[in-house]
Amino acid sequence: MLRFQPPAPKPPARKAFAYVTSGTRLLLFTHPRHPQAGIQVPSGTVQPGERPGDAVLREAYEETGLRELTLGAWLGRDVFDARPFGKEEHHDRWFWHVVAGGEVPERWDHDEMFSENGSGPIPFSFFWAELREPLPPLIAGHDRFIPELRQLLGIE
Repeated sequence: MLRFQPPAPKPPARKAFAYVTSGTRLLLFTHPRHPQAGIQVPSGTVQPGERPGDAVLREAYEETGLRELTLGAWLGRDVFDARPFGKEEHHDRWFWHVVAGGEVPERWDHDEMFSENGSGPIPFSFFWAELREPLPPLIAGHDRFIPELRQLLGIE
């Protein structure tokens, strides 16, 4: 007799999130072609065999184009249900502080060349927000470890 076996649940997708700072400013971005994507911080998928700390630096570079990035402190880990945001998955999220060195522009646009869905370059518009002031609302839990970042920087 055959019995129905429901498929095993998908393991959470591992994601690395970069809180890139310059002094007490946090790097944020929007998607000019998709304003509904909200305001975000650089983030992306941890590849098989890749360490989350390595992934966060790779993702921060790929998304921003900034070359002088240094891995700072690990801020925390969170499991996030992405289904309300149109993705049938859970995320195992790793949040890191990343320091931008050298001179950084106030605002700039950069195309991420390595989109996860293979759709081609994705344009992002970057800007800095002062962490001593209230931040604009970030989408989908991107603000989860902002209090820890502020504490680390001696702001709160």
